[in-house]
Amino acid sequence: MTTVLIVGGYGTFGGRLARLLAEDKRVAVVVAGRSRGAADAFCANSAMRGVALDRDGDVEGVLARVAPDVVIDASGPFQVYGDAPYRVATACLALGISYIDLADGSDFVEGIAAFDAAAKARGVFVLSGASTFPALSTAVLRALTRGWRQVERIEMGIAPSPYVDLGRSVIGAIASYAGKPVAIIRDGAAAMGAGLIDARRLTVGAPGMLPLKRRRFTLADVPDLRLAPKLWPGLREIWAGVGTLPAIAHWGLSAAAWLVRLGLLRSLTPLAPLMHLVSTRLRWGAHRGGMVVAARGIDAGGAAIARAWHLVAEGDDGPFVPVMAAVAIVAKVLDGAAPAAGARAALDEVSLEDFAPLFARRAIRTAMHTKMPEGLPLYRRVLAEAWDALPDAIRAMHDGVAAARGLAVVELGRGVLARIAAAVMGFPKAGTDVPVEVTFDAKAGRETWTRRFAGAAFSSVQYAGRGRWDGLLCERFGALSFGLALVTGDGKLRLVVRQWSAFGVKLPAFLAPVGETFERVDAAGRFCFHVEIGFPWTGLIVGYRGWLVPHQNGAGAFAEDGQARDA
Repeated sequence: MTTVLIVGGYGTFGGRLARLLAEDKRVAVVVAGRSRGAADAFCANSAMRGVALDRDGDVEGVLARVAPDVVIDASGPFQVYGDAPYRVATACLALGISYIDLADGSDFVEGIAAFDAAAKARGVFVLSGASTFPALSTAVLRALTRGWRQVERIEMGIAPSPYVDLGRSVIGAIASYAGKPVAIIRDGAAAMGAGLIDARRLTVGAPGMLPLKRRRFTLADVPDLRLAPKLWPGLREIWAGVGTLPAIAHWGLSAAAWLVRLGLLRSLTPLAPLMHLVSTRLRWGAHRGGMVVAARGIDAGGAAIARAWHLVAEGDDGPFVPVMAAVAIVAKVLDGAAPAAGARAALDEVSLEDFAPLFARRAIRTAMHTKMPEGLPLYRRVLAEAWDALPDAIRAMHDGVAAARGLAVVELGRGVLARIAAAVMGFPKAGTDVPVEVTFDAKAGRETWTRRFAGAAFSSVQYAGRGRWDGLLCERFGALSFGLALVTGDGKLRLVVRQWSAFGVKLPAFLAPVGETFERVDAAGRFCFHVEIGFPWTGLIVGYRGWLVPHQNGAGAFAEDGQARDA
């Protein structure tokens, strides 16, 4: 039995770490914190046990009594640990106990190397930064750039769910660098950015996933900004940011950071308790979070290459991600493959493959994709690697087919507004076993779809989104444009509306079209479609479902078996 003591073990991240470690019966988990009562309450009805440990008190004495094999510091904020920031690490060294922390502060993680000689002399490992940054991010970058000749640009972002309590330590860490200079690389030279002020807009969600809503990220002070250039010499740019929701709270945080940058406040650290309170009160939007790591460079053959890795976590599973590197390291200890003795940042201890089983146990989906060449068919280009997961009949329909024929069932909404909208858009009349023909005209990377239902025709233009529509398939009906996420899974290709506009003006998401739209394959191996179009204020406008088979030059006859109503 391996005993692991977690400092801050009943906190936001320490508690999740304790729960993950306790799932392994080879681990005895000791939950430590300032309040023995809180520790005991957390451990109630479990095999874990609690102890009181104040990191400003007799740390060495408590550790000597408990005698753990590994100590994990999950307390923080590491950026403001005071005059003796490595008190827990030095207590572990004095007793010959291996140490891990979840630090994401640049100074703290980089400074742990000062204890390398002492750790080697005691035969223990002392690892800092076993968290999202830099342990997971570095593992991702190694996987993304494997075999590359040169890594030139790195861009990273973390987007927590608005419903997750980030904890006071995380808010304190953010407050510590808000508005202050943050070292980055820009245009191949060392530069300074401004914490929580310098901003970019990023999309989290690889092709085939339902992405997070595109959002604003502001510069975060993470260890990677200092450590990555040492791993990949020749970097011309590195940037990392945090994208919190709701947007109004994020803008307010940036405004407060400007007070520090302008010298009106020395720091936002005294405001951290208020910031935490606000973050727990302002909550709306989807309960989803994620992460993106993107790299550009030169591949082994000398060609330019761009590749990205995305993680999307549903519900309350996102906050498990920052503790998974520590769990993976403990798993190596249990398997007899403990990290080498010495003190260092946790950059080489875990690989992306080590995270896979941990992700699989939660509602966490990851994917890696490479930017596709412009000459590929539209759907294949937008879906990238997710294209290969589609059934053959769906891929065939989107891979150069000029026209297709079949049968459909068409339903119309009953409301007055719905019928007016259907007439204006030229949607077909209601009916069963309605002959349908679709022609696909591909030019300059765009596809014009013309749908004919019993002779009634309406068209749309589809193309790959750019800018704020990045990663989406765009479809334009006259003045209206829709940004659609192409989502794969369960043998279907779902088209989900994520953005929309009229005459180029972005419209509110809560007013966007509603309805289920997907493609699938039936038992006969035919391509089937299911489309519902409506709005919250109209209800269903039109719905049509049926099947199609490719045909060339207008040849081909409508099949008489498999009625459309059964497709």
